[in-house]
This record gives sequence, C-alpha cells and structure tokens, in this order.
Amino acid sequence: MMKTSISFAFPIRSAKPLRVSNSLDTQGKSRLKTALALFLLATASPAFADGLVENVNGITLDQDGKVIRFNAMLVGGEGKVTELLTKKDKLPKQLDFRLDGGGATLLPGLIDAHGHVMGLGFQLLTLDLSATNSLAEAQAAIKAYAAKHPERRWIIGRGWNQEKWGLGRFPTAQDLDAAVSDLPVWLERVDGHAGWANSRAMEIANITSTTKSPAGGRIEMTAGKPSGIFVDAAANLIGKFVPAPKPLERDIALGEAQKKLHSLGITAIADMGTTMDDWQSYRRAGDAGWLTVRIFAYAAGVDNMVAIAGPHPSPWLYNDKLRLGGVKLYLDGALGSRGAWLKKPYADAPRQTGLQFLASAEIRNLMVRASMDGFQTAVHAIGDAANAEVIGAIEELSETYKGDMRWRIEHTQIVDPADLARLGKHGIISSMQPVHQTSDRVMAEARLGQERLKGAYAWQSILHAGGKLAFGSDVPVESADPFAGLAAAMTREDAEGQPFGGWRPEEHVSREQALAGFTTGAAYAAFAESKFGSLTPGHYADFILIDVDPMLASPRQLRKAVVKETWVGGRPVYKNSAVNAADENNNREKR
Repeated sequence: MMKTSISFAFPIRSAKPLRVSNSLDTQGKSRLKTALALFLLATASPAFADGLVENVNGITLDQDGKVIRFNAMLVGGEGKVTELLTKKDKLPKQLDFRLDGGGATLLPGLIDAHGHVMGLGFQLLTLDLSATNSLAEAQAAIKAYAAKHPERRWIIGRGWNQEKWGLGRFPTAQDLDAAVSDLPVWLERVDGHAGWANSRAMEIANITSTTKSPAGGRIEMTAGKPSGIFVDAAANLIGKFVPAPKPLERDIALGEAQKKLHSLGITAIADMGTTMDDWQSYRRAGDAGWLTVRIFAYAAGVDNMVAIAGPHPSPWLYNDKLRLGGVKLYLDGALGSRGAWLKKPYADAPRQTGLQFLASAEIRNLMVRASMDGFQTAVHAIGDAANAEVIGAIEELSETYKGDMRWRIEHTQIVDPADLARLGKHGIISSMQPVHQTSDRVMAEARLGQERLKGAYAWQSILHAGGKLAFGSDVPVESADPFAGLAAAMTREDAEGQPFGGWRPEEHVSREQALAGFTTGAAYAAFAESKFGSLTPGHYADFILIDVDPMLASPRQLRKAVVKETWVGGRPVYKNSAVNAADENNNREKR
C-alpha cells in the first residue's frame, strides 16, 4: 500500500560525508558487522554433498495445495531438496551433514507476497509511531526521539494512525509543533499514503495558503491554510526536500530488514516499488555475498523498470536471490486517508470519492508498455472503482496478450460484488494482506457503511470465483509477522479474538489455503513456483523450524509461534539464540 514517492532517510545536521568516526557511523558499523555475521553464518558450512534434516514434524504443500507430511528431508549439493522421508523410510548412512530438528515443526520458508524491503529497513532505523495509541503518546515519542538524536537535521519516521488514536480528524502541523518546532519534521502515515509535516518543514518547502494540490494528491486545509497533512502525490511537496539516504545508510537499512525478515521465518519477499537506489543496494549486497533473503522486485513505475532491467526482465541473480520481473503501478490511494477510489462517495465524507491516479487510457498504456516486453504488471487498487478499472483493463489486454501473464492486483480490498466473478478470469492474482482486514475493519465500516462491505477483503469469494490468492503483509504498513497473517486469514479475528467468530466470517480461508497464500501461492504470483515455496524435490531447501504445527495450533498459539531457525538454500541464515540457549540448558539437565 505504501507510496514510493515518499522517501525515508535519517540525515544528520553536519553536511560532511559519513565517516567511521562519527556517532551514526559507529552505529552503522555495528549493524554492518551484524550483516557480515549473517553472511558468515550462511557460508560457514560447506555446500551439501548429501545433507539430512531429521527428527522434524515436516509440513509442505504440493502445487495442488495438498498437505505433505514428512519426518526427514534430504538436501543435495545445490541446496535443493532431493527427497522427503517418513518414519517408514530408511535414512542414508553416508552423509556429509546432519541436522537434528529436535521434533520441531519444519515448514517451507514463508514468502511475503507484498512488502517494501527498504521501507522496513528504514522503519527500523527511524522514528516508528506504529505502537502509539493517542496523539499525546505520539507527541511524547517525537519529542523524546528528537532529544535522543540531536545530530539529525530532519526528524523523519512513519506509523501514525489517527483512526487508531480515536482522534476523529487528521493531526495538524500545530500538533506537531507542540512536540518539535525548531527542526523540520516529516512523518508518514502508517499506510504510506499521507504525510504529516510541522510548520518548519512547510516553511522549508514553501507551502502556503496559495499552494495548489497536485494531480493525484490533496493538501488538507484548515481555515483556508494547509493543515500539515499531505495526501498521496501531495506528499512529494515536502518529501523532495528531505535529504536522501546515502548508499551506506541504505546498506545498513537493507541489513536490518533482512535480519528482521529472517527472524520472522521469511525467506523471500516481493518488493513492491523498487527504485534504482533500492536495486543498487540489493546488487551491492549480492556482489558482497551477504544477500540471503530472496527478493523478486517490481519496479516503481515504468521508468524505473526500464532503467533497472532494460528491454526485458532481468535474469535471476546470486543463486536465485534477486530478480526484477515486473512493474508496480498505482491506480488509487488508501482508505485511511480517503484516497481509495470509490464508485460512490465515502459514507463519512459525502463530497469525496477518493483519488484516481491514472486515467483509463493511461493505465492501459502503461500495462501495454510493460507487457509488450514481458514484464509482469502489479497494479495497486483498493477502492471498488479502482478494482473495476484494473479488471476491465486486464480483460481488454488479455485479448492481445494471451500468454501466461499472471496479472496481479495489489490489495484488492474493496470490490463491488458484481465484479467479484470477473476476478476469476484471465488468471488474475489478488495479492492481499490478511492483517489489513483485522486492522482496517472498524475504519472500513466508517468509510463505507455496512451495505457496501460485501466485497470487502473477500478472500473466499475470490477463490470461489476461480481467482488466485497470494498473501503478504505490506510491511512496514503492517508488521511483517506472517503468523499473524496466517491466523487472521483463518479466523478474520484480530489478536484479541475480536470480533468473536470473525468479521464477515464467510470470507475466511482454510488452514491449507492460508499456508498456500504464504508459500506456493506467493511463489506462483512471482513466477517462482519451480524454485521455492514448496519443499518437494527440486525446490530450494528454504525452510524454517518453529514450535507449533500450523495445521493443528489454535489461532492464539499460531500468533505466538517462535522461529527457531531459518535456512535459505540449505544454509542457516538465522538462529534464535534465546531458544538455542534454552535447548542447550535442557540438554545439560537431561545429561
């Protein structure tokens, strides 16, 4: 859901280039050491000639969504699965490597079908307001952050949510001035579709009462003056003045993001909105040997698509760790900022129907431009008008492009029930984020009214219509935690079990369908189903060890799942030190 036009950075007041001697680089040096440690972990063991992972409760899905259970897994020299074994099978004796899983559940590495890798990295390095529950809490956090980082020239961050705060309005520049007034402050909304500036930031950007809202954006006004809130394209009016991150800062952010993803059991992610700067960070990590998460990138618009990949999608690089094979296009905004494009006015803002970023001809021209060179298109569409528009475009283009296009719609949150059946045609993939449903439920009811919710987050209806699902998180809009996503998909209840029985429970999916969304379905959505997403022979040995069985655990247990280890291509990339220490203590006591 995150807009790519809003930049992240953590600039410092000094204009001097970063050096190892300053405080930020000391922190950065430590983080780069962590990235190096991950690299050493991944390369410490030799390539498998014959490796065995045994004593596990193994679970994977085949390409038809059928559950396969096993107790041991053979891994070959290329880091790929060669055989799945049960207790009835004899284990080979001549092995170069053995891993005792200790009875833990072994799953395919989980895949986030829609996230923002660098956005996550910078969220981990800048001010994060996602945990604040009121404006007062946010103001206190902003003030404390500024005091802790006196070297910063700008205070930057994200995560505020006026709906969660129960504020009943957008926050204002004056609200922000009360926390910090001497430095420019720029904070993105949790969905990335609006920014919040203080008066100093607006002064630097020359924002006045005469500044016009750009196409595809909106400057919120109060008493005829800019309020400090800039929606969608209007955010760039401030964002372009924020100092861009340096390459070192980007590499630190990538290292932090990668570490976080692996700790959550994620081994691959679709990076939605990759810029040239992002791509260069990924390439630097790959060239240096410390890129361990698999990234299938979707360029931020056609210009970045051409600049990064040239006339055709890139090949898979670094042992299938990185590829740019598609383009991300935006058709509308988000519900929270009332930027989602609706067929009828918002129930709580009768004069607004949201923002249409691209005219009908424009979206079709861009999709043609990508398709003619073999790039996959992934179109952001949240409102029912936006979804109807992109479905119509796919129907028209499918008359010309008859190959395996795997058209993607990102989010597919609000669909007119009359349009649901159309999602089953032409192989359309709905790339959705289960946690959006639990987070947005109350807000969606306010924005739309009860009668317009029949096509909201309609996972089961999409499957019933013949559509395909791929699940993700939209990190950093939401937590990247895939176990929260699995639980939400199965129950349509939040972490507190609300509403009891699920919100519009007829749209929940089965355990198998939920797991497929984060494994085989997510891999298929990126043309990667022959490489990973399943642990059937021939696929990479991307796997995790966890402490619960997702086919049997309660939703509450699943949300509390602990990742013990994460492996990519038959090599360890994350080990939970706390869990390993506890296991070692238990083993000593037994001895």
